[in-house]
Amino acid sequence: MSEEVTKEQAAANTGSITDATTSAKNQEEKAATGADTKPAPLRATVASKPRSTGGARRSFGGKKPFRKGSRFRSERPKPEFEQKIINISRVTRVVKGGRRLSFRVDMAIGDKKGRVGLGSGKATDTSLAIQKSFNQARKNLIKVKLTKTNSIPYTTTAKITSSRVEMMPNKERGLVAGSTLRTILELAGITDVSARVHSRSKNKLNNAKAAVKALETFSVPMEPLKEIPKDDGRKRFNNRGRRGGGQGRAPSNR
Repeated sequence: MSEEVTKEQAAANTGSITDATTSAKNQEEKAATGADTKPAPLRATVASKPRSTGGARRSFGGKKPFRKGSRFRSERPKPEFEQKIINISRVTRVVKGGRRLSFRVDMAIGDKKGRVGLGSGKATDTSLAIQKSFNQARKNLIKVKLTKTNSIPYTTTAKITSSRVEMMPNKERGLVAGSTLRTILELAGITDVSARVHSRSKNKLNNAKAAVKALETFSVPMEPLKEIPKDDGRKRFNNRGRRGGGQGRAPSNR
């Protein structure tokens, strides 16, 4: 047994020696032929970027994301009149079955060029009441003749029920007014005017009516407004139930 172990150890030593010699020879041959003389390419190190803590945004190939409506914002037509709601109140009507709730909206409109109007509308929905008040204010428009400095020629007063107001021109002091009077004068485009409410009434609608009545002193004739086309979205039919203005088939007598 000892002889066999010694033979195996000798064979293992000789195998390791031969492997070392073959590896050394291969290295010498590569050095002689010039192989593997170029250094190994270095891998590009990518710097780690900190993650953004903002909201989730998708990148579309480096392009900015398209926002809906951003291209057509400048093409939106400017409204003819500026509108401002003076007061919104909830009113009830007593009927046989109980009470019916509705809303009343008081609105003032103007183009800041001398035209101003006041209207009120009632409906069960606020949006419908706003539309009604705008239509009524558009019908009640007046045009005020202003001076070169966008002021009024002389002092004027007006009284509606318990509301009494006074307006007087001032010289380059700006618009000195408050409450509803300031809203009416701003929408009419009037500056350099001092206005004051002499009564203790806190009814905004009556104060606005008194302000419009005071401005009617300087009113001038105005061109009629263009009617707003009404389109309810219904399809028009002729008497015979066919679309368009063509003649339909004559009814058959059976």
